[in-house]
Amino acid sequence: MEDLNQKKLRNKFLKSGVKMISPETIFFSNDTRIGSNVTIEPYVVIASRVKIGNNVIIKSFSHLEACKIENKVEIGPYARIRPDSILKEGSKVGNFVEIKKSIVGKKSKVNHLSYVGDTEVGKSVNIGAGTITCNYDGVNKNKTKIKDKVFIGSNSSLVAPITINKESIVGAGSVITKNVRKKTLALTRAPQLEVKNYKRKKK
Repeated sequence: MEDLNQKKLRNKFLKSGVKMISPETIFFSNDTRIGSNVTIEPYVVIASRVKIGNNVIIKSFSHLEACKIENKVEIGPYARIRPDSILKEGSKVGNFVEIKKSIVGKKSKVNHLSYVGDTEVGKSVNIGAGTITCNYDGVNKNKTKIKDKVFIGSNSSLVAPITINKESIVGAGSVITKNVRKKTLALTRAPQLEVKNYKRKKK
């Protein structure tokens, strides 16, 4: 029965103009809503309560559930968009990125290898590879706010509750535990040490 239902759903979306590469590998829900000029690559799963706008590209091996995707958004490959997330117009969520209960603002990018949970991301934010919002303290889920035009350097941990204010920069490799003022650089990093003429131990 589910095979027949999936065939009906695929045919419905193909007729409405959704571009599908290898449609037999794409799975929809009965309540999936999709706008115009949308491209879906192979091996994508769209679970319940997903609304997709216009001019959206969903790349292979992505999983979407109970989320809203606005116009001109690019997702994946290998992205997971979890419930209660909104990807605003022109935003981009790249490979190996998980978004949970968060808003990603207009023209903001989370390009690779990051977890963004319980977070409000403003406009034109760039979140570097390996960034994690540390939203769970073992008891409660805490919120992260990243304001407009913030740049988060790679391999950063943002320990919620926290606010990163407008046009600030978080240096790569930082663990940020306090609010960051606007137009400032926040950096937490141990000094680099070099030992001259160091000899490795031999077996």
